[in-house]
Amino acid sequence: MPIEQKIKKQKKKRDRLFLSKVVTVVFLLLIQIVFLIVMIVGLGDYYAYVQVLCTVLSLLVALYIINKPDNPAYKLAWVVPILLFPIFGGVFYLAVAGNRSSKHFVKKVEKNIKDSYHFLPQNTECLEMLMGESQIAGIQSRYIQQYCGYPVFQHTNLTYFPLGDDYMQPFLEELKKAKRYIFMEYFIIREGSFWSSVLEILEQKVKEGVDVRVMFDDMGCVTTLPANYEDTLRAKGIQCNSFNHFIPILTLRLNNRDHRKITVIDGVVGFTGGLNLADEYINQTAPYGHWKDTGVMLKGEAVRSLTIMFLQLWSYVQGETEDFAQYASAQEAAENMESDGFVQPYSDSPLDQELVSENIYLNMICRAKKRVYIMTPYLIVDNEMMIALSLAAKSGVDVRIIIPGIPDKRMVYELTQENARVLMESGIRIYKYTPGFIHAKTVLVDDEIATIGTANFDYRSMYLHFECGVWMYRSRVIQDIRKDFEDTFEMSREVTTEDYKNISYLHALFRAVLKMLAPAL
Repeated sequence: MPIEQKIKKQKKKRDRLFLSKVVTVVFLLLIQIVFLIVMIVGLGDYYAYVQVLCTVLSLLVALYIINKPDNPAYKLAWVVPILLFPIFGGVFYLAVAGNRSSKHFVKKVEKNIKDSYHFLPQNTECLEMLMGESQIAGIQSRYIQQYCGYPVFQHTNLTYFPLGDDYMQPFLEELKKAKRYIFMEYFIIREGSFWSSVLEILEQKVKEGVDVRVMFDDMGCVTTLPANYEDTLRAKGIQCNSFNHFIPILTLRLNNRDHRKITVIDGVVGFTGGLNLADEYINQTAPYGHWKDTGVMLKGEAVRSLTIMFLQLWSYVQGETEDFAQYASAQEAAENMESDGFVQPYSDSPLDQELVSENIYLNMICRAKKRVYIMTPYLIVDNEMMIALSLAAKSGVDVRIIIPGIPDKRMVYELTQENARVLMESGIRIYKYTPGFIHAKTVLVDDEIATIGTANFDYRSMYLHFECGVWMYRSRVIQDIRKDFEDTFEMSREVTTEDYKNISYLHALFRAVLKMLAPAL
């Protein structure tokens, strides 16, 4: 069958799958909402008492939310709707946020994460060496180690991929070299050319006796994979699990998605970055123009952290205690790897009170001396991030942010543009990637420190998702990252104040409402 016909057939299959799943989910959610309304309104003569009771309940819920140690903007996104709709607001919050299973979920996941930290000891000599070279870099690294549990490493080589097109072939070649195990964890896997190429290798590796494990986020793949796809892979000999299995019930637990992208091969080679396993990421399909994404390959000791990250969530989903020690030690090849600066993979959990991804970004921005370059698909930041970016620019730091030229989510894009307008007033330069959509999550500071990972500059990544990334200092690839930024600036259009002059009052009001509700989007 010609490749064009095969792609069209796969697209039709995905479209049917998307329609059937969306219809089912929307129908079940509507049933729950209608039941809630009927239960309250249908009480007839007792409605006045129910109204008073629900209003008092909403006020109490609002007071509870206000006094929680959460971000003020996130609290506002809940409190305003509750007070505007007091009859349903408080009840709705309790139905969603008060889900009992969430406590069990938090306890189990957090236990797996904490139990694994002692397999990641910090080499004090390495940290002292970093502090000796740069106190600024050492302070940032020490935060990641002390409050996140992930050490800084040497003896690790990095390869930077400025596009998914560059990423695919080395990725496949490294998979073919696997001898012991392959661990893969992705937010999205979509049936298509990229995934078919990966799956073919995985099936072959299973036949060779390699331990192959695949984990994907069930919500992220709800429209990209057939139902019960885990069973399909298990039938091929691949161990497979979906994270936080999607059920159409109103619960905040659905917000805690596994947004990480990790591949580990034999504990020696690792991949992470913004790329999921889908054809748009390698520009074999173009739903939003040219897709710009970045990734990084690690070879050496630092891969140990990626291995432990994978096993943390795998153990939770599998429901069994994993033998971390079996995989924790780097192989001899890793220990003998030539050092390439300092490398520190990290992970961020939404279940604790530590905003790791945001704090790493803030640490980098606040300590910048010359420049801060950022690529992000979404720019929906809280007040702390707005102040940090604005203060850096007002202090003479060259702050530039690249956002998409073609959006994938219209409302999110409206918010991104509104925040870009505000940041421009502080002297920050905003660029739109005119060829298409930019999905990269890359930050470069002073040509010495950089991070590549999965966390967007938005509330979902900072507060709700499981994320990961790689912080690096004076690695050779930092110059590759700098060149990629310069090349991308050339392909992008700088936004000016003229772009915002013709916005209508109605449009401005729409953006203002969206901004108030931003944490919930």
